[in-house]
Amino acid sequence: MADFAFVDADVPQPGPGEVTIEVRAAGVNPADLKHVSRAAKFPVPIGYEVSGVLSAIGPGTEIASGGGAVGDEVLAFRVSGGYATALTVPATTVFAKPPTLDFPDAAGLLLAGATAADLLRVARVTNGDTILLHAASGSVGVAVLQLARRLGATVIGTAGPTGLARVERFGGIAIPYGDGLLERIETAAPQGLSVALDAAGTDEAIDASLSLVYDRSRIVTIAAQTRAAADGFVAIGGNQPDSMAFRDEIRGELVQLAERAELVVPIARTYPLSEAVAALALVASGKAGGKVALLAGNDTGSVS
Repeated sequence: MADFAFVDADVPQPGPGEVTIEVRAAGVNPADLKHVSRAAKFPVPIGYEVSGVLSAIGPGTEIASGGGAVGDEVLAFRVSGGYATALTVPATTVFAKPPTLDFPDAAGLLLAGATAADLLRVARVTNGDTILLHAASGSVGVAVLQLARRLGATVIGTAGPTGLARVERFGGIAIPYGDGLLERIETAAPQGLSVALDAAGTDEAIDASLSLVYDRSRIVTIAAQTRAAADGFVAIGGNQPDSMAFRDEIRGELVQLAERAELVVPIARTYPLSEAVAALALVASGKAGGKVALLAGNDTGSVS
């Protein structure tokens, strides 16, 4: 893992179209480490999503959901440098936090939710589809389960032993990984599968998808770009222009779903900001079992 350090940094006053957030929580994602690995110049701030309280607002500025006043509770995505105690960001990234969400829940909502919605969009999921979903118990998988159900699709979700109950809790048909995976999936979907969505990236997951879904334009991964290029199915990422535009556009709708308790991204574990490296290591291990968040309220500095 890359070297990380806490650094003191001045938080600029917000100009027109900007706000400053006193960060209370930050979401931790696999994309954070990918961001560091792609960086050409260091230090590089990390963290794409936060929740907190507005502490300053630029002249003539409203947040994306409208209005905004100092003291309002908000969440924000897509930002740069969310592992911090305070952050000045474009107001277009900021939404009023539903009162039903606590700060860690709010900080973990939008990256996973937007990624899940993008998977369903690219795979053209509609009412009546039967979906094979790999890594169904993770934060993106759980969001897919809920959003797919709203579309009228059935989801067969693969997971490790500790994640099976979570798949069932959110409406999926849970299938354990391991020997005999293909046969278990076929038994669960006797009428066949129309779509495969992959958030695992393993050869086991990809091989099963290729065996069971005929139309490779409806096999979509966020974790196996090399296999996608080699085998002729679809890989998406948040840095692709179409996906970036869609994920930004869908944020307001996802916040509304969360406010109505129709979209939940379970928090598996929280860490203080000072233990950001441990949080990243857990996420990188693939064993988090849900979303991980950093709590920034009692820490100082930022991580880069």
